[in-house]
Amino acid sequence: MPPQAERINGKKTFTILENNPEVFNALSLKLGLSPDLQWYDVYSFTETSLLSMVPRPVLALLVIIPLTPASAWKLDRDAEDKDKPAIYQGKGPDEPVLWFTQTIGNACGSIGMIHCLLNGPASEHLVPGSFLAKLKSEAVDLGMNERAKLLYDSFELEEAHQSVAEIGDSKMPSLDGEGHTGQHFVAFVKNGGKLWELEGGRKGPLERGNLGDDEDVLGAKAIGLGIGRVIELERASGGGDLRFSCIALAKKVE
Repeated sequence: MPPQAERINGKKTFTILENNPEVFNALSLKLGLSPDLQWYDVYSFTETSLLSMVPRPVLALLVIIPLTPASAWKLDRDAEDKDKPAIYQGKGPDEPVLWFTQTIGNACGSIGMIHCLLNGPASEHLVPGSFLAKLKSEAVDLGMNERAKLLYDSFELEEAHQSVAEIGDSKMPSLDGEGHTGQHFVAFVKNGGKLWELEGGRKGPLERGNLGDDEDVLGAKAIGLGIGRVIELERASGGGDLRFSCIALAKKVE
């Protein structure tokens, strides 16, 4: 029987998921992604032979990034978010990307996946009537807190997340209410010719720069604007905490 979600310090808390294709292929299918797309391991951002193992174009990246109080990325994100309003105002059909704030403990894997699947080309591959298709339709015109409530109150999301929690090295929540392993899931998607960084723990979506029609999110420019920027922050700081893990969403190869 899959582990159950917990209520820790009054907050719904999921089991932490491992970032691997087996986990997220299962979760994506359960929530309504068409089987013509799937997740692949990314073993390198620079080695041509390893990059060639991933079908192109890549529609989204789901990355685990080290997040500790002293990490360079933690300091950078705090500075970047410092002057932004607490309530993100984006909503409606003109919002450049669909973003969700995270209010469920340890749900950053599922929310990162949702960001990958509801934005950019992947959003055209949702099964009609599925959880993902309904969420996309219902969330567009809602504000930040109402969107978060959709996810928090969804038993379908909770059940799907917990049903894949025994795959890989997923971990049960800890008693301190965080279950924090010092790492966090972040989505990178291409939408409207721009690279977007999407994470439920920030104050809104982050536009990272322009991408050409022939550039995908695993291309050199997108890596430099996105995850590569974080890697360089950590290297420059001398922190040495480079425990990155990345999976890529692309067409299924038969």
